[in-house]
Amino acid sequence: MTEINYKTLIPTFIFGLILWFITPPEGVSLEAWHLFSIFISTIVGIVLKAASMGTLSIVAIALVALSGVLAPDNTEQAITKALSGFGNSIIWLITISFFIARGFIKTGLGARIAYWLIKIFGKTSLGLAYCLSASELILAPAIPSNTARSGGIIYPIMKSIALSFDSKPDDEESRKKIGRFLTLSAYNANIIASTMFLTATASNPICQKFAANMGINMSWGSWALAALVPGLVGLLVTPLVIKRVIPPTITDTKQASIEASAKLKEMGGITRNEWFMIITFFILLFLWIFGSVINVNATTTAFIGVSILLISQVLNWEDVKSEKSAWDTMVWFSALVMMASGLNALGFIDWFSGMVKAQISTLSWRIAFPIIILVYFYSHYIFASATAHVAAMYAALLGVGISLGIPGGLLAYMLAFIGSVFGTLTHYGHGPAPVLFGSGYVTVKEWWKTGAILSVVFILIWMVIGGAWLKIIGVF
Repeated sequence: MTEINYKTLIPTFIFGLILWFITPPEGVSLEAWHLFSIFISTIVGIVLKAASMGTLSIVAIALVALSGVLAPDNTEQAITKALSGFGNSIIWLITISFFIARGFIKTGLGARIAYWLIKIFGKTSLGLAYCLSASELILAPAIPSNTARSGGIIYPIMKSIALSFDSKPDDEESRKKIGRFLTLSAYNANIIASTMFLTATASNPICQKFAANMGINMSWGSWALAALVPGLVGLLVTPLVIKRVIPPTITDTKQASIEASAKLKEMGGITRNEWFMIITFFILLFLWIFGSVINVNATTTAFIGVSILLISQVLNWEDVKSEKSAWDTMVWFSALVMMASGLNALGFIDWFSGMVKAQISTLSWRIAFPIIILVYFYSHYIFASATAHVAAMYAALLGVGISLGIPGGLLAYMLAFIGSVFGTLTHYGHGPAPVLFGSGYVTVKEWWKTGAILSVVFILIWMVIGGAWLKIIGVF
């Protein structure tokens, strides 16, 4: 079976070619428009499964370099900038998260933790989803990298739970047992927990800084209070929605709880390699929590963790080489990040923000408010990074909204919260997404369909329930 689907690849190519030759809108440079045509065509090709994401990403990198959109008239800089995504520290953090997950699985520690969780919470698949949500909620205040939190801690546990139910990603029916459901539950729990604390994800302090520049103070405590109700409602409702959209074929798992107890007895005491994995886990946890204090980057921490696993022989180099999903994720995510960053650098995002301001400048704030939120939320389809999206649009939209009379506190918090949950839309829109998508349990179509439905649920929760809560606590 070929990985190229010419029936969709050719129309994708024609679509990109037509877009390329369309005259750019006023205010958009020719280079920005050409890069946009390559970017959007790549996304269309991924959605239509014209080829594997790796293949499409390599083609996109080649086109960006060949066209010189990021460095006109300088071929050396053109290829350097086209490959710039591979030097992004977040991408390496994502890649190394796969190796850490491999350590949990290879040593059996992940299975031990999974069996323990199944023993306590394993009566239903929904109970397991809430267990992952609770774990995210506990870890989120202390771990400022949601990619590290999800990829290094939650993902290996989630995958071990799925495998313990014989739910395998490479089998169509097997993945539907529980792996698909738990993958999307874990991811969406991560982005919801990221809204709830100022220190839960990297983009939150950016929002705090931009808001402060406009005279709006958001402290750690006021942020946590503002996010409390919509965040808890989101964590409660989301697994129910996901279960409705892509129901697991395993629902009643009472017998699994009994079997898990038996498995734990079978496994016996903790082995040498498990102890090394536990020690590494706590070192990673400590450095991720206190990294900003002792000046150790989250990606550096991940490298330290994998180094310990390699030196202690918990992992060997063959394990690293054989982790195909890690290297595959590195290629396609690097390409998307490169193009999204290029669009921002070429002023395409500034043009987009200005266009929004021009369209809504005459509206009353009660009408402009939901429009701004909707534009901010759904424009995330063209971003491969939540941090990049927040950096590009948060301040612009906050300024536009305040100038239209929208209460500053209301808009500042709402844009900040949306700046995490809009990650539900795509499998590339937030740091943890490629890690969990790379597990292979969820197809692009399933991810985007579930994300589209959850986007409506999230907007209603945060704008209606969250807006009412902000009114009650006196934010506006």
